[in-house]
Amino acid sequence: MLSDQDLITKICRGDTRRFGELIDRYEKLVMHIVLRMTGNQQVAEDLSQEIFIKVYDSLHGFRFESKLSTWIGRIAYNSCINYLRKEKPMLLEDLPDGVEIKWMVSTDRPDEFAEHQDQKQHINLLIAKLPAVYRAILTMFHLQEMSYKEIAGVVDMPEGTVKSYLFRARKLLKEQLVASEEGVPT
Repeated sequence: MLSDQDLITKICRGDTRRFGELIDRYEKLVMHIVLRMTGNQQVAEDLSQEIFIKVYDSLHGFRFESKLSTWIGRIAYNSCINYLRKEKPMLLEDLPDGVEIKWMVSTDRPDEFAEHQDQKQHINLLIAKLPAVYRAILTMFHLQEMSYKEIAGVVDMPEGTVKSYLFRARKLLKEQLVASEEGVPT
């Protein structure tokens, strides 16, 4: 497998077939960010295509001052912010403060598996209610396992702000989980 730098060099020199390799490497990152921020599969697919077109058009300007994943993630994040500003301005409102998410473990028992799926679906619904930036940061940290520094590069915020937003997102999610367990509408 080619390094990111070798891959970009080949693409920029005209080997456009290699761009498919770049997409294969980073489509999961882009889809996670876009799907979490927009909450709509069709919109996520359309935006992801647009994002990779932007990546292709801007690839010659990438200087390896950050990781390629950070750069692509930033393009995805900014594209989502632009989409949400245009289409759904209410989703960008900042909500209050974010504590540990307990991810369930898979099981072989069908009844436990069904319960796990219900819990997972419920958590995803609650995450979807979080502000877009919180959803994005949660996704990048927990699903993409990006560092605070990488996330800061993507969302163009100081690391301290990323940590604070992650804390707030977790806290808000925990509050929603507790409220839903107590039967309080979220």
